[in-house]
Amino acid sequence: MELFTPYAQRSLTLRNRIVVAPMCQYSATDGLPDHWHLVHLGSRAVGGAAAVVAEATAVSPEGRISPGDTGLWNDAQMAAWQPITAFIRSQRAVAGVQLAHAGRKASAQRPWEGGGPLPAGHGEWTTVAPSPIPFDQGWHTPQALDQAGLRKVVEDFRTAARRALAAGFQLVEVHAAHGYLLHQFLSPLSNRRTDAWGGSFENRTRLVREVLGAVREVWPDNLPLWLRISATDWVPGKDDAHGWTVEESVQLAREVKPLGVDLIDVSSGGLVPHVKIPVGPGYQVPFAARLRREAEIATGAVGLITEPRQAADIVGRGEADLVLIARESLRDPYFPRRAAQELGASLEAPVQYQRAW
Repeated sequence: MELFTPYAQRSLTLRNRIVVAPMCQYSATDGLPDHWHLVHLGSRAVGGAAAVVAEATAVSPEGRISPGDTGLWNDAQMAAWQPITAFIRSQRAVAGVQLAHAGRKASAQRPWEGGGPLPAGHGEWTTVAPSPIPFDQGWHTPQALDQAGLRKVVEDFRTAARRALAAGFQLVEVHAAHGYLLHQFLSPLSNRRTDAWGGSFENRTRLVREVLGAVREVWPDNLPLWLRISATDWVPGKDDAHGWTVEESVQLAREVKPLGVDLIDVSSGGLVPHVKIPVGPGYQVPFAARLRREAEIATGAVGLITEPRQAADIVGRGEADLVLIARESLRDPYFPRRAAQELGASLEAPVQYQRAW
């Protein structure tokens, strides 16, 4: 049962192929994780996942999606993560974190408060993007990043990666998906620049490549670096504009591998609203399989993976090296243990729980 075989990357060995995907909790104060994050992430480590990746964690205050986002832009946040990563690691799981900047989708309400842009007078902040194009009607118009702003973004990712290491994380994932800042630079729908950061594929991918280079400079050679992308914007080509495509994703994957990226976490969408997406079980798996095959890079599959046999088949067929479990993990923190039982595999439980398993 390949789903429950170890998987090695650099100096780390994951105990199986099941990873808890980063999922925002919108429950931090001033970017500080708290007891909720300890219990939320820690319970998934107890549940048997090979790695637990903490939510999109902002590299700067303006990079937060909402006021409730976690951060790694100061040392207090770094210290607050340390007991959480220590517990995850004590359960033989790898502690990971996703570093992110929300760009034009920042300054938003928490989902249970509406999820739209923060209204005036409710703690809103100035958002930034490649071009001054709002995410949707009624959203803030972002400021186009100038050269100084672009340098700051790169340095913010570099500094956050350094803090992630000091916080005890063993795995860093750079977030370039779901319509956030790095994805905004990739897609012609949101990047209308005419300078060195827009237009051609090389220019639109420049910020992603520079961020990855900066992170890899401070992230140890013996620890993995992952990249999450949206494989497609789900916007078909038009004469005047087209979305980011799967073909471009393959090319990007080829180009970031020499930069020290060990795995592409393959999602899709999120850049523009009101897009028709053929959502169904494993609907994004073909993208992970294609990047793995054509770019010859390790991939992680994510998206409506909810059943043990489904997860096992994805890995067994070679469509992805790992499966990232998101909402099913929210419903069932012990998904890996349930999967092991159903599939006849062995997964050691913590001594405190062994009498139940």
